Amino acid sequence: MPLTIVIKIGTSSLTQDNGNLAIATIATLVETLCHLRRQGHRVVLVSSGAVGVGCARIGLQEKPKTIAGKQAVAAIGQGRLMRVYDDLFTTQEQAIAQILLTRTDLVQRRRYLNASNTFQELFRLGVIPIVNENDTVAVEELKFGDNDTLSAMVASLVEADWLFLLTDVEHLYSADPRSHPDATPIHLVERMEELAELQVETGGAGTGWGTGGMETKIHAARIATSAGVRTVITSSTAPANIEKILAGEPLGTHFAPHKSVSSARKRWIAHGLIPAGKLYLDSGAVTAICDKNKSLLAAGITAVDGDFHHDDAVVLCDREGREVARGLVNYTSTELQKIRGIKSADIPTILGYEGAETVVHRDNLVLS
Repeated sequence: MPLTIVIKIGTSSLTQDNGNLAIATIATLVETLCHLRRQGHRVVLVSSGAVGVGCARIGLQEKPKTIAGKQAVAAIGQGRLMRVYDDLFTTQEQAIAQILLTRTDLVQRRRYLNASNTFQELFRLGVIPIVNENDTVAVEELKFGDNDTLSAMVASLVEADWLFLLTDVEHLYSADPRSHPDATPIHLVERMEELAELQVETGGAGTGWGTGGMETKIHAARIATSAGVRTVITSSTAPANIEKILAGEPLGTHFAPHKSVSSARKRWIAHGLIPAGKLYLDSGAVTAICDKNKSLLAAGITAVDGDFHHDDAVVLCDREGREVARGLVNYTSTELQKIRGIKSADIPTILGYEGAETVVHRDNLVLS
């Protein structure tokens, strides 16, 4: 049966120490992706590397520190990176497309749907989309921050079956194997809570060119698995392992998917939006939402945090601050400060006008 597969490869895997592209690695990756495509699978490549290639192109020894500097070298490197991909995919007679995304494209509902439709049409045409963050125009507060997160959100967007995070190690380890020789590999993570139980250590970016690290990959796995996408961390030096993993070989570290969010709208709420605030709930409200599929009422809110507007996304937390759900709110933060803990029937008297009966309707609510 055809699968939808998202594969992410990072800058440290795509480039050499001097920032130049590792052509042999890219060529092997391209062959693997084309083979998957010929088997009928829908394939998306999320590729870093533009900033590193741009720096090498103009002789910079390290990444710029300023946003403007990073955006400039990304603009220099993106064309070069895509040219290399196009040349290599052309030798395999495989058409590709470039998709550059900012967080805004996934935050705004209309643009989210447009992006989804574009991916589906490219799949129909047999094209492999190559995705990167649009670093040239992205502003700091609306950046994905790293392509691990971007790949997880793309996997949710396209309803992927698999997300492969290719990196410079074969597994997730209990500690960094480069500095801890006794670190043990982790083969399967059934629940994300297991990582804390196993006392897994995570570090920052692996090289001076990359922005990710194992911590961002775990964060990406959390996003993807909550959208029902099986996620695997495996080595970028052997892209052919992707096919072996799909065939059932026990390679890499697997993160088991959780119950999938069924509707496109709820996937957008869960993974596309940036929460603007938090609502803290009493135990009765948590039970109603989590166990009884009820909407959130003002009576169950104990505290309001943040400055948000009607229809903004908010995080719903229990009294201890643990996230239990996310949703679109029907009131502003100022209004909720006035009506929290109040019965719905009393809201018009307090606010002076008729408001919504629910604070977050169950149709706009997604459990975490």
